[in-house]
Parts: sequence; structure tokens; C-alpha cells
Amino acid sequence: MSAQTYVAELFSLEGRVAVVTGGSSGIGRAITGALARAGASVVVVARREAELRSTVDELTAEGCRAAWVSADLSTSGGVRAGAEEAAAAFGEPDILVNCAGINLRPPMTELGEDVWDTTMAVNLKAPFLLGQRFGPGMAERGYGRIIHVTSQQAHRAFVSSGAYGVSKGGLESLTRSQAEAWSPHGVTVNSLVPGFVLTPLNAHLQSDPEKVASLAARTLIGRNGLADDFAGAAVFLAGRSSAYVTGQSLFVDGGFSAH
Repeated sequence: MSAQTYVAELFSLEGRVAVVTGGSSGIGRAITGALARAGASVVVVARREAELRSTVDELTAEGCRAAWVSADLSTSGGVRAGAEEAAAAFGEPDILVNCAGINLRPPMTELGEDVWDTTMAVNLKAPFLLGQRFGPGMAERGYGRIIHVTSQQAHRAFVSSGAYGVSKGGLESLTRSQAEAWSPHGVTVNSLVPGFVLTPLNAHLQSDPEKVASLAARTLIGRNGLADDFAGAAVFLAGRSSAYVTGQSLFVDGGFSAH
């Protein structure tokens, strides 16, 4: 067997179906592209149709199998409807990536119940509901991969973590709870933990060049993250090569968390 064949077989996602929420922008779009180019049929779930169409058109032009679903993940009904539509595209998924999120971070003294509820609905409840919808089927079939995209704020408070940090901390706990429930049946559940990544989600922080520079200085590599930095990690966690990795938080942060 050639080295190329060995690596291809180890990381191939041929024949797999993936659902990626928030997969039309930032880290989610990079993950969508990586899974599709590794062979998976990918359904992108997000709100904005223009970005969804652009993402899917780019991939189908390359010969990948991709489809999109516009869904409101801030309501239980929206999540459930989006899940059913996603499953109808290519069949029940083997891979679920929860990347959709909102980043509302007012100072704690100004944090209202509305921001709290919306943050928890999108960042924590939606991944829970999607897991409840797809996780048991994965377990029944004997194979599944659930990947949550969390945050440094799940582990440390800075730049007004607020409700956002709480939601991501809960998502890390959900990772472990789902792993406990379904990993005995072939379903691994892990989280990817970004550092500060230059994406639209962090646009408000990027408007402060000094803050951006200070965050880069906190890494060991010396730069802030890019969405494409998550491609390899996502393919690894989505495939057979990560079969003995579950309940873990994989930091993709340039060493930010090592300081």
C-alpha cells in the first residue's frame, strides 16, 4: 500500500453524511469545505440564504455533494424543522458539527434576560436538540461523530465572557454527557476549542487593533487564528482515525491556552 493510499483511507469520509450548523461562514464554512473535500455529503444549516448558496455552489462546482437548509436555530421549532430538512437531503447523518453561535457579550451588569435566553437557545439548546435527534440513530447504526465548536471562554473569562462563556462551558459539559451516553455504541463526541479567530463572529473585537495584537501576543505561535486552521482537526474528528478519542476538548488555538 502506498503512503498516499494509506493516508487517504485513514482520513477519507467517502460514503458519510455530515450536517454542519453555521457552516456558511467563518470556522463553520472552513469545516464544511474540509468535510466535503474529504468525501462526505454535507448539508449546511444556517440562516442567511445568500451565504448558504455561495458555500454550496463553491463545493458543487468542485464536484462535491452539498446541500443547504435555511433554519432559525434560536427556536425549538426552527431547530426541529431544520433537522428534518437536513436529513431529507442525503439521509440520516453520520457526522454532526455544531458551529452555529451568537456572540452577544454586554458587560455583566448590563446583561439582560433576553440576551441570556437567546444565547443559550442558539449556543447550547440547539446542539442539545440536534444531538437528541441524530445521536440515537448514530448509536443504533454503530457509527457517529458529533463535534461541537466551543470557545476559550468555556475555560477562562476575558473580554466580557458573560452569557457567551456560560453557554460554551455548558456545551463542553454536553460534549462529555453525550460521549458517556453514546460512545459505547460507536459515537464519539468531542469539541474543538478555538482561540481568537479572525471571523465575522468576532468583528466587533477586530475593530480594536490593539486588542487584536494583544490577543495574538498571547499565543505561542504569534498570530491569531484563521478559519482554515480547523480543517484538518475537523476531518480527523469526523473520521475513523479518531475512533478512540471521545469526550475531549481539542484546543486549536496556537498555544493561547498554554499561557
